[in-house]
Amino acid sequence: MTDLVVRAEGLRKRFKTTQALDGVDLSMRRGTVLGVLGPNGAGKTTAVRVLATLLRPDAGHAEVAGIDVLKEPQRVRRRIGLTGQYASVDEDLTGTQNLVLIGQLLDLTTKDARKRAAELLEWFDLADAAGRPAKTYSGGMRRRLDLAASLVGHPEVIFLDEPTTGLDPAKREDMWGVVRTQVTQGASVLLTTQYLEEADALADEIVVINKGRVIAHDTPDGLKRRVGGLTLRVRPADPARVPDTLAVLDRVAAPGTNASADATAGARPGAVLVPVTGDTALDEALPALRRAGIEVVDLGLQLPSLDEVFHALTGDHTDDTPAKEAELV
Repeated sequence: MTDLVVRAEGLRKRFKTTQALDGVDLSMRRGTVLGVLGPNGAGKTTAVRVLATLLRPDAGHAEVAGIDVLKEPQRVRRRIGLTGQYASVDEDLTGTQNLVLIGQLLDLTTKDARKRAAELLEWFDLADAAGRPAKTYSGGMRRRLDLAASLVGHPEVIFLDEPTTGLDPAKREDMWGVVRTQVTQGASVLLTTQYLEEADALADEIVVINKGRVIAHDTPDGLKRRVGGLTLRVRPADPARVPDTLAVLDRVAAPGTNASADATAGARPGAVLVPVTGDTALDEALPALRRAGIEVVDLGLQLPSLDEVFHALTGDHTDDTPAKEAELV
């Protein structure tokens, strides 16, 4: 059995004059979370819809759980769960009725469907509202019900297209827990998100899509190292010692750089950032700072943030409106 639970090669999809997918290759290992990032209109949702059998590509090949999405879409649908960008529950049915209906459509017995519905409603903190019509739910509650619906059938592969949009921070973290639990129980999750900290917290690997093409695929740390290596962060207790700190850090700066030229003010006053080549720089810097009599209140190594990686890879784009409209087709 292959280790890849999602495999796509050369996916292409065009909407009128917009090339939404331009030869996208994707792969996801079994039992992992794949984060898919990209600007609005980059092609993320289009790719998810192709993999979930909701949209036929113009060209390319894709398999989910070892099944060809074009040749056997019905088999694929029985192996996946999908939560789109917008809640799609039936507003006139209660929370319980929504989930039971989905369970019955998945050939669960009524007893098993009710049991699964109760389990999910409790899990998503909706048990108290289980008997109310979904139209009386808040936006966040409908979103959570929609997420619960995608899990009724214990799917092997779960597609989550910006699943935490509209959730408050506490509920978003609850959703992170749901994703982690699903993976622990053997599922594989493909997650598109606009929250970079979400991808950093959940994803084993990250794919960055821009203008319909995959421009990077690596682990979160791998992407950070590709964009800009390690940085040593030091903040002396006495801001007046910043020049002395720079002089000390010259000795551990990465080759071809020097502290006075490359150090920049950090987010807090008096902080200094210096590019270094490895984690041994920390071992070298600390005793050197002590010998110079420089007391520090902040000292550590850091990689670029995922935000910095994202902007470095994609740049600033203001012309994505046509592609964004295409993804809503």
